[in-house]
Amino acid sequence: MRRLAARMNRLGTETAFDCLCRAKALECRMEVVHLEIGEPDFDTPKHIREAAKRALDEGWTHYGPSAGLPELREAIAAYAGRLRGVRFSPDQVVVTPGAKPVIAFAIMALVEDGDEVIYPNPGFPIYESMIEYMGGRAVPIRLREENDFRLDVEELAALVNHRTKLIIINSPQNPTGCVLTADDLHYIADTALEHDCWILADEIYSEILYDTEFASISRLPEIGRQLIVLDGFSKTFAMTGWRVGYGIMPVPMAEKLARIQTNTNSCTASFVQRACLQALNGPRDEVTEMLTRFRRRRDVIVNGLNELPGFRCREPKGAFYAFPNVTATGIDSKVLAGRLLEEAGVACLDGACFGKYGDGFVRFSYAASVENIERALDKTRQLLAGK
Repeated sequence: MRRLAARMNRLGTETAFDCLCRAKALECRMEVVHLEIGEPDFDTPKHIREAAKRALDEGWTHYGPSAGLPELREAIAAYAGRLRGVRFSPDQVVVTPGAKPVIAFAIMALVEDGDEVIYPNPGFPIYESMIEYMGGRAVPIRLREENDFRLDVEELAALVNHRTKLIIINSPQNPTGCVLTADDLHYIADTALEHDCWILADEIYSEILYDTEFASISRLPEIGRQLIVLDGFSKTFAMTGWRVGYGIMPVPMAEKLARIQTNTNSCTASFVQRACLQALNGPRDEVTEMLTRFRRRRDVIVNGLNELPGFRCREPKGAFYAFPNVTATGIDSKVLAGRLLEEAGVACLDGACFGKYGDGFVRFSYAASVENIERALDKTRQLLAGK
């Protein structure tokens, strides 16, 4: 093979998919409980599926505008605005095939060689991967267990300097389930305004909260001119395989991201966008039921993990991940995650998959049935007993 561009050496991955492949391969010889992938185990609600079928029959199989169908951009602006208590314009919305392109496109549009981007660690691994791939300097801000995994706003202020181009925040957060407070968001906004840097607010879990109302940094009007909000359909509506997300941002930035999309993937599938219209405007019974069941699953897994020897687990306030500290087991977290998969048939992720500050933790996705969660807990207990 001819020599590849050097930047390919800087491109990371999302380990959850690697673990899923290994777990699937193991299923030919043993039962595997899948708690590795961040995917709701519910089917996409029927009225959304039916809308996609109608759209195909109606001929929504052609190119659409790069920024998204006008009717969907209008619906997103209204829906996202109601959720956040903000007024958005459809011209601020860019619809993308999945939410990851919003991360990539924002970094492509903003970050030049040597620019610094602050991102949460442990955190979604694609942040660091794309920052470094684009030639930026990835600057982690540590999320500490003793602070309920909320970033320390004073530490953030100390990290920001004249080279900082972008701050990435994620609330509710993957992998810890933490939720930033209104005071946190005010402080973060003030820091960004003082240093004239952008914020990318990853709010993909905006509707999966348990004990608190959703607070978005977009509610602070003064930050709007340098803010990109990321959200999508995968988590709230169990539409992971449909691959559709969106970003909301100042109109000039939306025009730039739409231009990037023209140059990369042209547009998001039109029939999928028609189904998303039904997701936003249709009945919400199944969405409400999913959240109720996620809450039950959270309680089962957190209580169960805290009963395991050497485990301690904070209660997540959002998303669908448990992130227990396993240092007291005396087993390295990477070794433990590997043994859980290979010996016990429990697929989970080493916390270091989410950055160096995740070492000593493991992540379990509780987007799985209570029965599977209880089976995983029992298998983990047996493994620890025989360690």
